[in-house]
Amino acid sequence: MAGRRDYAAIVIAYALCLAAGAAALLAVELPQPWDLFVADLVATLVIFAFSRAYRNSSFYDAYWSVLPPLFALYWYWSHAASGIDPVRAWLVIALVWLWGLRLTANWAVHWGGLHHEDWRYPLVRERAGRAALWADLAGIHVFPTIQVFLGCLPVYAVMSRGHAGFGALDALALAVTLGAILIETVADLQLHAFIARKQAGAFITSGLWRWSRHPNYLGELGFWWGLMLFGLAAAPSQWWWIVPGALTMTGMFAFASIPFMDRRSVERRPGYAEHMRRVPALLPWPRPAR
Repeated sequence: MAGRRDYAAIVIAYALCLAAGAAALLAVELPQPWDLFVADLVATLVIFAFSRAYRNSSFYDAYWSVLPPLFALYWYWSHAASGIDPVRAWLVIALVWLWGLRLTANWAVHWGGLHHEDWRYPLVRERAGRAALWADLAGIHVFPTIQVFLGCLPVYAVMSRGHAGFGALDALALAVTLGAILIETVADLQLHAFIARKQAGAFITSGLWRWSRHPNYLGELGFWWGLMLFGLAAAPSQWWWIVPGALTMTGMFAFASIPFMDRRSVERRPGYAEHMRRVPALLPWPRPAR
């Protein structure tokens, strides 16, 4: 389990990365949202430096959920006086903060400490061979940063162009986003309870996991799709840059993360291949009668 020194290193790393990002934000003279994108990349490079120094790329793991809540506040602060709808804006801020706090807390409670690294990261570096450094930088750090930034662009649309009043599409977005956070929370709680008592080679088939092999991923994707709906409600004519974040996030999970996880489970868990034939990866469907 993680100790005080482990958490201290993480806190220092993230304090420095946020300071570097803030300095870059003040220094660059670019229109929004590109100013924040540059600051985001600078902050990512600071985390990458800590990952290399500690030989542990899991320094980046919390970055996924720490930055978006700050993005939402910055964009709101930048545009609050422009007449945007406050109901939509504050709902989106509350949802992004709820998601970020929950996901970060889930990471912090179950983090194994500085000696623990996500099992996927060494595989990425190993497969890259001599290009391991660049695979670490691009594949483990920069690519997810770009992915999350794209996913957050609907939040920027809400804060910068959301002058229309709260409507039916906003209500749908609220239901999708809040429901997704609930699904992800329940799935994580069920998984951690199972892990605490599981036997070697076993895999979870109860609760939400009875209907979906990856309900935690389903909840995560639902969150980004919910934000996309909020963005479309705020600025439907800007769909061409609001929609891609949720689509690319879905592609990453469907064609990279889920196959990666499933292959490992097939190798390590007897019966998992049959489980894959019976239970869908994400969206559940009615189970056939036995």
